[in-house]
Amino acid sequence: MQRPRLRDNKGKRLFELYPLGQLPPDIIVEIGKYFTYQYLVGAKDLTGSVWGDVFAAGIGGKHLDSPLGLADVVHESMAWSTKTVKHAKPHRQSKVRIISGRCSPDYSYGITNPHEDIQHTGTAVLSIYNERINIAKDKYEPLRAVILIRNFDTFEFAIFEHDIYRYVTTEYEWRANKEGNLEGFNKATERHCFTWQPHGSQFTVLYDVPASVIRFELKQPPVLDFKKTLDQVGFDESWVTIL
Repeated sequence: MQRPRLRDNKGKRLFELYPLGQLPPDIIVEIGKYFTYQYLVGAKDLTGSVWGDVFAAGIGGKHLDSPLGLADVVHESMAWSTKTVKHAKPHRQSKVRIISGRCSPDYSYGITNPHEDIQHTGTAVLSIYNERINIAKDKYEPLRAVILIRNFDTFEFAIFEHDIYRYVTTEYEWRANKEGNLEGFNKATERHCFTWQPHGSQFTVLYDVPASVIRFELKQPPVLDFKKTLDQVGFDESWVTIL
């Protein structure tokens, strides 16, 4: 549908490659091509870095491939945090747990005993994550997470997007589980939203898979013939140098 013309629309609108959660079919086809290529060159699974490469190629963007920050793939003023998780049945998943980096209350706030005041520690963890969002949004907007649920053995995949937004820290209650990890719950709904691990400072966000999820599968390609492939690339014995 064409965007409506508004009388108060005087400012320049932010660039949007496509509406949230509505990846065009041609992008999904491009992603499928690169997944097939990965299989043909011998990949047994897809790493997070490869998923960033594939998504960037599919949208014509750039993969920054940096371990720091939330902006993994960029296209003009837009950015995506690319995440992937493996499941036996990608098409049936209703929730996923996504590792979203490390948040250290010790380094950032000097909290040396995270269990002394669990609520204070949980608030600090969310504040650290919010600051990462602030840094990314200073340069990129919209800022989204694009999440791939994969099974590279059965060639089944699901992709969905979420807007990345700052969390209101007062909306969450933090509790310690039996492993000593801290879990953040939405006070209004009692929904488990976050997990933070004191050992390693790993921060995990729990996502509901939205109705806009795109599910697809690929035909498994045939195994490349060994001799034909070497002939195709022009391999000869001079390629091998014994030192």
